[in-house]
Amino acid sequence: MAGQRVGEHLGERMTSLGEFIAAQRRAAQLSLRQLSEQAGVSNPYLSQIERGLRRPSAEVLQQLAKALQVSAETLFVRAGILDPDDGRPDVVGAIWADERLSSAQKTALLAVYAEFARDQAASEMSTN
Repeated sequence: MAGQRVGEHLGERMTSLGEFIAAQRRAAQLSLRQLSEQAGVSNPYLSQIERGLRRPSAEVLQQLAKALQVSAETLFVRAGILDPDDGRPDVVGAIWADERLSSAQKTALLAVYAEFARDQAASEMSTN
């Protein structure tokens, strides 16, 4: 029963994320193909994300954020990876702001952080 609720919650988040990405794409006057090229993902994969059928990784979310010119944190919140204003330190912002890290290092750290945060959130939801 708890597993089903977690799945339903994640499904709702992914649909909301997909709708948000699609709305941002339209606002930027980009076709699905143009955004997929700019973000470096396949056209069918992006279509599946927009329809809520796929759960993108932190790295893909970061690439989409860059192409859409929105903050990666916004997409992480929409995807349920980060909680908005949860009183925790802004880890994503700190990683992005650290000039000692290369872009590749930032991407890797964000991907690891996002997976840990996602796993913890799923674990917390399954115990509730």
